[in-house]
Amino acid sequence: MTYYQFSSLLLQDGWLSPAYVGVNAQGIIEYLSQEPPVGFEISIEKVEGAALPGFQNAHSHAFQYGMAGHAEQHVPGTRDDFWSWREAMYACAETFSPEQNEQVATTLYRHLLRNGYTTVVEFHYLHHDPTGRPYANLAEMGERLVAAARTAGIKITLVPVFYQKGDFGREPAPRQRRFISPTLDDYLKLLDASRPAVAAYERANLGFGVHSLRAVEAADVLATHAQGPKDLPFHLHAAEQTLEVERSLAHLGARPVEWLLDNLPLNERFHLVHCTHLTTDETTHLAQSGANVVLCPGTEGNLGDGIFSLVDYAEAGGHWSIGTDSHISLNPLEDLRWLDYGQRLIHRRRNIFADGASVLVDKTFFAGHRAAGRTPVNYFALGQPLDAVVYDLKQPLLAQAGPAHLLPALVYTTDPTAILGTLVDGQWAYRAGEEASVR
Repeated sequence: MTYYQFSSLLLQDGWLSPAYVGVNAQGIIEYLSQEPPVGFEISIEKVEGAALPGFQNAHSHAFQYGMAGHAEQHVPGTRDDFWSWREAMYACAETFSPEQNEQVATTLYRHLLRNGYTTVVEFHYLHHDPTGRPYANLAEMGERLVAAARTAGIKITLVPVFYQKGDFGREPAPRQRRFISPTLDDYLKLLDASRPAVAAYERANLGFGVHSLRAVEAADVLATHAQGPKDLPFHLHAAEQTLEVERSLAHLGARPVEWLLDNLPLNERFHLVHCTHLTTDETTHLAQSGANVVLCPGTEGNLGDGIFSLVDYAEAGGHWSIGTDSHISLNPLEDLRWLDYGQRLIHRRRNIFADGASVLVDKTFFAGHRAAGRTPVNYFALGQPLDAVVYDLKQPLLAQAGPAHLLPALVYTTDPTAILGTLVDGQWAYRAGEEASVR
């Protein structure tokens, strides 16, 4: 057994302080108490910090980390939006070899650990070689992402997604050729080929899904759900852009989320990314379906997508997680703040939630784990792995907070410089000052 003593550790019902945690060789918690363990020759590592549950990054396109910050200029007098950014993304995707994909993903995943993420859900569609031909190993690129996660020490849920069309009813453009599986059978073969890659790493899970309604024929979206695994999380993009909504209305006769609600048995296994442009009815019915929304405030702000109707969705009982998507922002606390601040700006009032810090941490923890294919019962509990990010309580704003205000102080004032380290399966995956942990 390995034992830690944290100054404070967050549970759903409040802070445990002090907190003694013992984990077995697999990193599973077998001791959790305010009282120290009793026994001879028990060694306890004292950590003068506050432990939060590790953050779940529920939506990542690792290769886009290779272009973060490279699409922030445009020709004066021209319109720069999601669609022009997408062309820059395609140009980036054309250049990546499997080796480069693994290298960039490894660097990204190390930075995620440094910022407090312990799991990444990799929404993966860069499948084939630059000519569009499948690799001899169909899952070559996915296998590289899993290898990157192993090297970094982060947990990964690989979500190879079906990408078939260029837009609603349109053939793919040449720049999309690396993404394309022409038929559902091709996609299911790719999904099956991804299983050995995931099985090779004990911290890896598998998910599946479709890129979006614009990228897969409607009949094949239904068939993917019907013929796909019944025990894995299902991911897809939906209603990110107004033009996407307009084209969906023209092609399908319904808005994207409206179509999904009418045609699929949405439940807690579904994870819809962005959902920026919903009607009030869509927002309410999506929440009532039990499906989860994955919000990516850094990317959504960077791309000018818009702001999700989080207040209405929350009031209807909706569940949501966060993701870094294009990786223009990697700080989970910054994304939590902007989820809240976006609503404050829209509604022009403070404290949208009665206890914003608690709500944001709680919602994103459980929905984030569902996105990764896991179902914890508490932030920390006997029988669960010890995945945590630990913040330095000597930081001035944290030192003065006290138990009643510690979580809000963490969420609303802190950045990664306050992190002492990140634990994955009971072992330090990152410790501040150990530069070899992030390179």
